[in-house]
Amino acid sequence: MPFYLIAAVLLAADQLSKWWVRSNLAMGEETTVWGGLVHVIRLENTGAAGSSFQGYGKWFVPIAVLIVVVVLYYRSRGKLKGLWMEIGTGLFVAGAIGNAIDRVAFKGVTDFVQLKGNGGVMNIADMALNVGMIVILLTMLFTRRKRTSVTTAE
Repeated sequence: MPFYLIAAVLLAADQLSKWWVRSNLAMGEETTVWGGLVHVIRLENTGAAGSSFQGYGKWFVPIAVLIVVVVLYYRSRGKLKGLWMEIGTGLFVAGAIGNAIDRVAFKGVTDFVQLKGNGGVMNIADMALNVGMIVILLTMLFTRRKRTSVTTAE
């Protein structure tokens, strides 16, 4: 159940935040929030992370759909079990769907969050994808270690 809740809440937060940015900031307009910790600047990215593959964003939509289908398939087979896997896959799916919606509806992804220190500009979907993948990988690593240590102990 956490999978669906996390995916729905993050997808809604992503789409609402992008709607607010598109409605209230002109392209390239910027401001800061939380005492300058977060720099908000409206950009449109027609490519992938780090503005790579500009103009090829439409090719990421089928990849996002495939990712969601694979996650749902493995969930239905009981292969993605446990609270941390639910959290990780929920975040990852929300991020994939959030950016796919932008690519279909707006021909590009609205990026607007830049953390202090001149890092890349991203959005909530990007953050969900990154954190989700880290959680999935760590869960797989520690689950494998746990299984290996139980097997060797027998």
